[in-house]
Amino acid sequence: MANYPINRGIGKPVEFRGLKSQYLFIFAGGLLALFVLFIIMYMVGINQWVCIIFGVTSATLLVWLTFRLNEKYGTHGLMKLSARKSHPFHIINRKAISRLFTKNQKQASK
Repeated sequence: MANYPINRGIGKPVEFRGLKSQYLFIFAGGLLALFVLFIIMYMVGINQWVCIIFGVTSATLLVWLTFRLNEKYGTHGLMKLSARKSHPFHIINRKAISRLFTKNQKQASK
């Protein structure tokens, strides 16, 4: 009978060289976008060295920022941060104060 290894990584986030889950998509999408922008700049006729310097500096900045966000916020941190921004700061009640303390006729009859 054949022996097969058991996959013990079920339920764990995808990780590549320390980058976890959504940061991989930010990293890969950002590098792809920078590459396309580099090609467009080169095709338009911008100086070759300007394109190379722009590509190297922006790619370095993207790598640094992605790893920094990964370290600061963790696996689900960006989703938690965006959810926190969508929560209301105050709960507004537009009923009169007297209506808050009196029973409703429909509720009293039940």
